[in-house]
Amino acid sequence: MTSDTAPAKSSSVDVEEPDESTPLLGLAPIEKINPLGKEVTLLTAFMLNIGQITGSGIYAVPGVILNSVGSIGLLLAYWVITPLFAFAGLLLYSELASMFPHRSGAEVVYLEQAYPRPRFLVSTSFAVITIMTSFSASNAIVFAQYFLTAVEVPITAYSQTVTALAVVFVTVGSGSISFLLEDEVTKLETGVGISTKGSLRAVEILTFFKVLSLIFIVVKSNHAFIGWHNAFNVLGEVRGRDPVRTVRKASILSLSAVSILFFFINVAYVAAVPAEDIRNSGQLVAVLFFQRVFGQSFGTKVFPLLVALSCFGNIIAVTIGQARVIREVARQGLLPYPGFFASTKPFGTPLGPVALKGFLTVIVILAVPARDTFNFVLDLASYPHLIFQAAMVVGVWILRKRRAEQGIPPSRLQARNALIIAYLASSILLLVLPWVPPEPGQGDVSFWYATYCVAGLALIAACGLYYIIWVIVLPKLGGYEIVEEVQELDGGARNTRLVRRYKYIQDEDS
Repeated sequence: MTSDTAPAKSSSVDVEEPDESTPLLGLAPIEKINPLGKEVTLLTAFMLNIGQITGSGIYAVPGVILNSVGSIGLLLAYWVITPLFAFAGLLLYSELASMFPHRSGAEVVYLEQAYPRPRFLVSTSFAVITIMTSFSASNAIVFAQYFLTAVEVPITAYSQTVTALAVVFVTVGSGSISFLLEDEVTKLETGVGISTKGSLRAVEILTFFKVLSLIFIVVKSNHAFIGWHNAFNVLGEVRGRDPVRTVRKASILSLSAVSILFFFINVAYVAAVPAEDIRNSGQLVAVLFFQRVFGQSFGTKVFPLLVALSCFGNIIAVTIGQARVIREVARQGLLPYPGFFASTKPFGTPLGPVALKGFLTVIVILAVPARDTFNFVLDLASYPHLIFQAAMVVGVWILRKRRAEQGIPPSRLQARNALIIAYLASSILLLVLPWVPPEPGQGDVSFWYATYCVAGLALIAACGLYYIIWVIVLPKLGGYEIVEEVQELDGGARNTRLVRRYKYIQDEDS
């Protein structure tokens, strides 16, 4: 993260203030020319949200939820109540986005701005947690299970792991082929990694198929809703004069459509499949539904493939959003070799973050026992982020106060305090309730039910320890301080580079 340097003189570039309604207080310098382009439209933002929300959740989570709550009524109530909190969060995100309308990365930007002190603490902690949990293992696992079911291959630990790894390499490693119209000439571009235009078009196409599979379920009869904010991660790439309203409108439309659809899908599940079978289905409740409705027909094989395709598209949609988050972390200077991870060369896409995300996904798939992989990684990835989610909710009041002190008028999309409090309450409840012991036989994993809570808190504690050593102890022992320099990259990309400035050199200069 840091490197040795003499006092930064003319070699460093002053951090420029962005053209925002409030000054930039964080680490990442503003990019006046977005190196990722402006490829996101209302339809693309809508598809990015749909692409992440309709991943493995609706096909895999109902069985897990019913096994946890034990009641059909509570199962259906979950699908009514959860979207309400998601809508509250959406309005909160809209207000925060309106304060920084030209920055991608969503949470990483809002936390950076709300908590600039202690210097580097919140940004470093969020960066480490984001990197450590930026895997798509759950969707890869569900893809593997449904794909193997469709091709009638027994689901074993070995076959599941191999198939999951294969889809990770295909979606993240091998890239996508996109047809681009440039200067009235159609060119076929093939790139290593996911190109910006190609991946966005792939999301739109794959989302069509996944919505088709969802509609079939309806006609024939909080992980699930994760993704309603995905378009906020690409806010800096949205076309038009008012990108915040575009993303807000896309998020409202996508969350509304999915909320209605998900409820009736669950009604279809409980109408066609006995409760005990749903409870014991694990991540394969949709397979049971297909078998009950269609019998051993051709549809029983086709629909699992549609589910697998849905998970495939989800991995791409999540990769687009999380790659932007990781890139913003790199632009803050909080990753080793920040220039590499912030660069968009040679294909106009952040290849470094994409590769890092793929690598971490492979590690998780190989490290966690196959039978517990889905539930454990789902919980582990979400728990630490709930802490930052709560901090972000409080952060909106901090930013409001700071803007008022600077004489800046309130945001035009200011959320009601009642909604903010409701969203904060949901975050706190989601942090507390996992510690309550489940009923016998209703645990999500074969080991201790709260293992992921401890693991999540351990990650947070490790971030604090790392911060103390990196920012306080080592500089004191080494006689230096950490300073920021701006690194200019090709294509308009810019990032902060954290370097060591030794105090004895400053004394000599003075």
